[in-house]
Amino acid sequence: MYLPEHFKEEDCAELAALMQRYPLATLIAAGDDGELEVNHIPLEYAHADGQCGVLRGHIAKANPLAQLLEKPRSVYAVFHADQAYISPNGYPSKLADHRAVPTWNYRAVHVKGRIRCVADEKYLRGILARLTRQHEAQQPVPWKMGDAPQDFMRDQLSKIAAVEIEIISMVGKFKVSQNRTKPDAEGVAKALEQSHPEMSQSIRRHFPE
Repeated sequence: MYLPEHFKEEDCAELAALMQRYPLATLIAAGDDGELEVNHIPLEYAHADGQCGVLRGHIAKANPLAQLLEKPRSVYAVFHADQAYISPNGYPSKLADHRAVPTWNYRAVHVKGRIRCVADEKYLRGILARLTRQHEAQQPVPWKMGDAPQDFMRDQLSKIAAVEIEIISMVGKFKVSQNRTKPDAEGVAKALEQSHPEMSQSIRRHFPE
């Protein structure tokens, strides 16, 4: 990944917060033949003392990735957060010299790790329970695994496998107008207040009063 120093984010708390808020990761693994297997999977981040932590999730046993995981292998996961097109019209400096071009702001986390299957139904149920508890929290009546008939759940569980990724390294690219002056950054943040409020807030966090 092309990563200018002013866009680099290495604070583990910031990276973990992004992965927890935006858990759907693009997961990339290479087969023995060099072909890439790409999936989109919600992953749970868990901190580990003295280490980078782990990611946990599940995949369908029918997924070609499952066949690759007969042995642990390297994997790359990308988490995408807020993003927005940036028009030069948001820069006050554009009115003075017109030396500005469009760009795109975004925040993402790239994770390198080792992935393996975990053949443990209790472990799998734990992942699913936490995943549904987190994402059902805003529902008027949150769904839980116990709501479904036991025979149905057993059938569904038999079709999926738990996966765990030991994180080797992770880094964020938070491109939120740090390469602009503070007045230009504030102009962009103001222009995005209605259309992209989260990106507007991300910019302002990097340019505090």
